Amino acid sequence: MRSLHRPLLAALAMAAGLSLATSASSATARSSHPAPVCVVWAGHPRCVAWHLADTWSRPPAIYVNSWRPWSSQSSIVATAAWFRTGSTLLALYPGYKVPLPSALPRGPEMVPPTARGSLLATFNGGFYEVDAAGGFYTNGTLYAPLRPGLATVVRRTNGRVDVVAWTGGARPPAGVLLARQNLPLLVAAGRPTPASADNAAWGLTLYGVPAVWRSALGVDAAGNLVYAAAPDLTSSMLAALMVQLHCVRAMELDINPEWPVLITYGGPGAAAPLMQTPNPNQIPTRYLSVSTKDFFAVYRTSTPGAPQPW
Repeated sequence: MRSLHRPLLAALAMAAGLSLATSASSATARSSHPAPVCVVWAGHPRCVAWHLADTWSRPPAIYVNSWRPWSSQSSIVATAAWFRTGSTLLALYPGYKVPLPSALPRGPEMVPPTARGSLLATFNGGFYEVDAAGGFYTNGTLYAPLRPGLATVVRRTNGRVDVVAWTGGARPPAGVLLARQNLPLLVAAGRPTPASADNAAWGLTLYGVPAVWRSALGVDAAGNLVYAAAPDLTSSMLAALMVQLHCVRAMELDINPEWPVLITYGGPGAAAPLMQTPNPNQIPTRYLSVSTKDFFAVYRTSTPGAPQPW
């Protein structure tokens, strides 16, 4: 009976402002599917189920969700995706402006046409270097040195994907396949970090308004990847959103209306691209041609620790 009440307990814990790390750990560690998203509206808990996005892929690996995080009366609708790390490959591609242009090889600056047969999803990267200096490493090339203490998404040769506060050197060790930094951690140990409360520290916003489109990337207790984006968010709201999604650690990605976007694909060859994020500033084919900024791609694979398509 206890497992039947877990979503209710999680929702009540959230209403009381408690950490969901313990319940998230037990829920995700026992399952290869995402735990329900539970919120409390006017004192009543409500749990929202995830929906399979890659129905054409075997085994399916991506679930998506869309919900109102705080109130049934709120205009804010958040979008999230959960990626099963054990059957996907995370890739990171430079755009033609991010990382800063240099003589280093920049790759295709879009999803490589030869890799689109297994493409499952794409989503936005992080800040311009001039807005937040951070490391950038992918496909064996170090575009910007890694800095200690910054939030870093990492993929390793053992197939593990993680979001961590970087403790290594300026260049990642041999076991790291990609590393992208952006500001400090937003969520740690299943709780918003103290830094997440300082909205001014989380990027310059359009027209200086505090609440704008924001996106984030995190991991659950089982090491699966979670992406989320929503309009009209402050940094503390974004942190709370990632805790609702059972993330044990999370980092902010891009902000402001022009950038956040999550796209899934309805078949092999990047067929039927679908924008999961209702962002009118983006288009479904965003990363199928040369991109201004860096972005992530998720591929179906039986070897999560393999080199990324290039």
